[in-house]
Amino acid sequence: MSWDFIVPVCVGDLVKTGGINQYVVQDVVSPKHLPSCLSKFKAALRSQGPLCILEHFDTGYSVLQHCNSVELGVKEDTLELLVQVVSGLAASLPALLVSTSVSAAERKEKLNAVKMSVYLLCKLTETLESDSYRQSIVTAPGKGGKKGKAGGEGLLQWDSEREKVLQALVQLLQLDIRSLWNLSLVEEEFISCVTCCCYKLLENPTIGHVKSKPTRDCIIHLLGVQIKKYNHLLGASVKVIQLLQHFEQLSSVFAQAVSVWSTEYGIKAIIGEVIREIGQKSSEELAREGSGVKAFASFLSELGALVPELMIPNISVLITHLEGESHAMRVAVCEVLGEILVRVLCGDGLDESGKADRDRFFDTLQEHLHDTHSHVRARVLQVYTRIVNSKALPLCRYSEVMELAVGRLMDKSINVVKSAIQLLAAFIAHNPYSCKLSSADLKKPLEKETSKLREMKEKLEGMAPVAVIKASELWAAMEPELLVTVRTELEPTSEAEKAQQEDDDRDVEEDEEAEDDRATAVKIAQYLRVNKYRNAVRLCIRAHGCFPESDMFASLSTLTPETLMYTLALIFKGSDEDASELSQNLPPTPQKEGEKEGEDGELKKQEMLVQYLRDTETFALQVERAISVINSMLYWKTTSVVQEAVQFCVTVCEFSVANSVSGVRKMLPLVWSTDAAIKDAVVQAYRRLYLNPQGDTVRMKAQTLVDSLSELMVDASLGTIQCLEEIVQEFFGSSSNLQSTVVQVLWERFTGKRETSVLHRRAAVLLLGMAARAEREVVLSNLDTLCSVALGEKVTEDFLLARDSVITICSITDHVRQSKGAPFRLPQDHQLFTCLTQAIAEGVVMEDPYWQSFMEQAVRLIYFLAESPDQLCSRLLQRSARLILDQIAEGGEVNKDAGQMQDGSQESSEQGEQVSCVCLAQLLALCGCVAFWQVSHLERSVSAELRRRRGETEEREEKEKGPSSKAKQAANESAMEEELGLIGASAEDTEAELIRKICETELLAEENLLCAFLPLLVRVCSSPGRYSHPQLTTAACLALSQYMMISPSVCEENIRLMFTVLERSAFPVVRANAIIALGDLTVRFPNILEPWTQNLYARLSDEVPSVRQTAVTVLTQLVLKDVLKVKGQVSEVAVLLIDPDPHITSLALNFFNELATKDNAIYNLLPDIISRLSDPERGMTSEDFNTIMKQLFSYITKERQTESLVEKLCQRFRTAKTERQWCDLAMSLSLLSMCERGFKRLQECWECYSDKLTEPGVYQPLLSITAKLRRGAKAQFKAQVDEFEKRLTAVHTRGLENVESPEMDEENQKEGGSSEKTVMCTPLLPEAVRGTKRGQAKPSVSGRGNDSFVTPQKSRKSKKPMITFSSDEEDEEDAVMAESETPKVTTPIARTSRRARLRN
Repeated sequence: MSWDFIVPVCVGDLVKTGGINQYVVQDVVSPKHLPSCLSKFKAALRSQGPLCILEHFDTGYSVLQHCNSVELGVKEDTLELLVQVVSGLAASLPALLVSTSVSAAERKEKLNAVKMSVYLLCKLTETLESDSYRQSIVTAPGKGGKKGKAGGEGLLQWDSEREKVLQALVQLLQLDIRSLWNLSLVEEEFISCVTCCCYKLLENPTIGHVKSKPTRDCIIHLLGVQIKKYNHLLGASVKVIQLLQHFEQLSSVFAQAVSVWSTEYGIKAIIGEVIREIGQKSSEELAREGSGVKAFASFLSELGALVPELMIPNISVLITHLEGESHAMRVAVCEVLGEILVRVLCGDGLDESGKADRDRFFDTLQEHLHDTHSHVRARVLQVYTRIVNSKALPLCRYSEVMELAVGRLMDKSINVVKSAIQLLAAFIAHNPYSCKLSSADLKKPLEKETSKLREMKEKLEGMAPVAVIKASELWAAMEPELLVTVRTELEPTSEAEKAQQEDDDRDVEEDEEAEDDRATAVKIAQYLRVNKYRNAVRLCIRAHGCFPESDMFASLSTLTPETLMYTLALIFKGSDEDASELSQNLPPTPQKEGEKEGEDGELKKQEMLVQYLRDTETFALQVERAISVINSMLYWKTTSVVQEAVQFCVTVCEFSVANSVSGVRKMLPLVWSTDAAIKDAVVQAYRRLYLNPQGDTVRMKAQTLVDSLSELMVDASLGTIQCLEEIVQEFFGSSSNLQSTVVQVLWERFTGKRETSVLHRRAAVLLLGMAARAEREVVLSNLDTLCSVALGEKVTEDFLLARDSVITICSITDHVRQSKGAPFRLPQDHQLFTCLTQAIAEGVVMEDPYWQSFMEQAVRLIYFLAESPDQLCSRLLQRSARLILDQIAEGGEVNKDAGQMQDGSQESSEQGEQVSCVCLAQLLALCGCVAFWQVSHLERSVSAELRRRRGETEEREEKEKGPSSKAKQAANESAMEEELGLIGASAEDTEAELIRKICETELLAEENLLCAFLPLLVRVCSSPGRYSHPQLTTAACLALSQYMMISPSVCEENIRLMFTVLERSAFPVVRANAIIALGDLTVRFPNILEPWTQNLYARLSDEVPSVRQTAVTVLTQLVLKDVLKVKGQVSEVAVLLIDPDPHITSLALNFFNELATKDNAIYNLLPDIISRLSDPERGMTSEDFNTIMKQLFSYITKERQTESLVEKLCQRFRTAKTERQWCDLAMSLSLLSMCERGFKRLQECWECYSDKLTEPGVYQPLLSITAKLRRGAKAQFKAQVDEFEKRLTAVHTRGLENVESPEMDEENQKEGGSSEKTVMCTPLLPEAVRGTKRGQAKPSVSGRGNDSFVTPQKSRKSKKPMITFSSDEEDEEDAVMAESETPKVTTPIARTSRRARLRN
């Protein structure tokens, strides 16, 4: 073979004349002749084997050239032949490659066959891939989701063929075919041919799908072979970066590929190359659109997860991106650091370098918890969650990271908050401390152990030897001063100095007598230690004369400063060295050393214990802080945050963290949430915590379940119990094998068969009631047990257990179960009612604080369950009153005539002294309760029974009637009536009228026992001076309000008295109860209460927070349910937005949040609210006004509303009288989210406020409007804003007159013209003003003096009515308002009749 096949750059190059011995395609076959040529190719393949490609290359090349015109079948046949050729070469080449006796011609022949077959196969694969992608776009599923049939089949077929192609190429290139080339240098074009085919296949959008995994794996392995054997490393790294820039979906594919190349193929350098390429990208380059930053970030994150250990050497290149603009890259780098910390730099076996890297990486992560981008903060928190879950966080960093996580709970981003909650839950689940103890429990142990540590340290310090300073150090310190002394001593001296010197020498001589040279040296050293340098020097000089033969003083034979200093140094330092040598020669004392080591060990243990307790306390404090913050998130509007908070509460409770039950209880009301996701999360949480108990037997599981539910119900509020009913009822309604055992355990606890506390007995009986809601027989079959245990002889000992038992029995009544059949009632002589009436009557005279709550539930049960409950309660009232009279008789004065109680004030006061106020209060409470439930019984039970009987009668009559023409006619008429909505309406109206008539005429008739107590109630309420006992006043007020529910006439007669009590009562609880009662009366008799609305709003400014809280709660319900019309008095609610009590503030905020959901409600009220709040008489500070307005204006979101408000507020400048009002109006304008239309309106109303602009309080807010409008405005609009701002500034600095009329000679005319213009523009319109009262501020009731009480009137000219309390006067009835003070003209509130509703 004389020619060589050169792999062309372009397909068309093969038909051009090439170089010497270069293969050129001779014959390009036409499309119609291709099938026959392919048949020859196939036959040659069978006969000659894979080398047939050398002769039939032109056929394959022709298919490539005519690829767009030939049929799909031809291309598929060609592909199949080429795959067979490549597979055949892969099978035949190993023998050739191993053989040593292969001729050059044979090698060239094989090489040409390899290059030709691989070239054709790769190019044809690329072509088919392009066709397949084009076809997938054309036949993409439309709205119906159906693909073209042919297209779909073609795609599926190509997917399987593509895999075969890649497998064949892998088989061939895995062989060491480099030996086929001269010097084993494989040409670059051949490598590019294969790799380009691979990269082309990777561009397919579906390559990342699960179904493409085999193809993906083949491509990765094929490229791995190219990189390892054919020097494709640099090309691969560049291509990875290029493809990531253009194909975002390839990030996970290339992450997998690079990890495979670096691990399975051992090419670790590829990671460094790719990361270096990414690291060199500048921030500006990554910020550009289409830079592939998302793909790079995703690639790094996934690569870090696959091979974190190989990322460490290259991490320094990536760290630079943490300072860049791209938040996606910052996230990726942080995730890579997280993976390294979790899987590589963890555990105790790290060396110093590893620990340093770990600490540096943790510091980096902590910095980015405060990143400017919320996505980065959220992902870093998630990285920390993974680190904590993997137990890779060092103990020393727990406190710091947890504190940061708690801080992130306040983040403005929802995702960050959710991630912070997840991290805190992970901390609690994997903490090394004891979570069960609260910080308060840890305080005492910490103090105890700290004091113990302090004592141990003090003890060891006392035993420790005094620190010894070396003689050499002392000598160095004293040497300069000693040298001065030596020189002074050796200098010649005067006569006086000589005399002094002789005296000193005499002292020295006395010291040195009878001493040897060694003792003299010690004496010298002592002089030096006590800083007696002169004595030491003189003694040293004299010692040489005394001991000339001594070695210590031998150097002093020539007396110079140097020799003298040398001798002194020798003596001083030598004494220290001798002492040290002596101490070294002494044998050690092993006992003392052992004791010292033991004491040091104990000290270290104590220090570790104290540090552990400190860390535990810090952790507990942070957990408590986190719990309190997250508990408040349970009622956020964001569903996902609420779900995370619920999950956190579950985690905290499962790990028995202190105070964890608070969150579990707080989330309980969410079972009523309208959001199904939140409701389901709460139900699942409770099921997981309480309804899936652990235990070996069914009995143990039941006991665990009952224990946990009982703990939850101990000290629980009524609302909590109601919410818990919903969940427990669902448990008993489901088919669980625990139900019967749980019920059995509950009965055992209630009856006392098992020893248990009183609280748990009450919890057990309440749980039985919840079970009875799902299955009535649970309680009904054991009614006698309930009566005997809780309502029997010992009932007076525990009224709370009796009350809870009554609540449980109520669960079997029709009112709770909403039964549609015949009412379920028990006879009057049933044991239950005997026990109840006896317990109530006996309790009236007992003064038990829990009797009233029991009584209320008992009376309710009587009306729900007894036949003729009115008769039972009548006898109950008689019996109770008789017991009170008996109590009076026992006091010493028997009065047989009960009517004399009201005959005179003196007798009344005498009897008042003898009857217990508490007992009388309990009797009045019983009367009120009976009155209330009597009305309820008539309107609910009796009315429902009348409807049921009428329905049964109608059904019976219809059955009795036969089919006749008359019946058909009646049917036609009834059909017509049904169309008009009149069926049953007349009958229902008749029944309702009957009930109303009974309430109006019969309930308080003279022969009815309820009537006898009404005068007493009125007397107690209207005489606060005489009846000043708090409980009595409270009970009387509440009972009177319940009597007023009976009929409109009773309500009208006593309404003045109720409002008097509301305004004047000295007891906050009475005022709060009065508000609730008047709220109920407003719902029942709206026309009667409507003129008194202002008095209800007045309580919003009550001095007691509990009264304000009750008032805002009641008014919120009335307004939102459209019972009260929303008027300007809502400004009183707005004032509560700045209330000192945070709970009241939240209630007021909730009011406006709900009001904002009603169309234009707040928009319509805003002008009036602004006028009332900026009234000088109110005296509100500007800061408070701004706070309120900022909240209210946040509800104005529509442009049209903003525009209209701008005009209304500007017009109010004309009527505003004080500078403060101008400033408030200007501030209100600045708080609006001004739009272009609103700005135009502001310009049009220039004349309204231009004369006020000299005031800074007006000018500055208006100037801030222009600053807001200028942001992001278009050039034309910005010019208008600038012009307006110049105008504002000019008027503010020079005054309106100087700006409007620059010429002084025309000033007067201009002033006259402008004043006339103002008069014409703002006419007074006297008729309109007189004709309407809307918008006028009514006098505030709470603002009046203590001596007057204002009754609402329709006429402004009416005199102020005066009312006085006569606490100690004779005529106490005058304490209520006079008849003339009652409003006569009322605004009727139309109540839609049932007939009208049916028509609609």
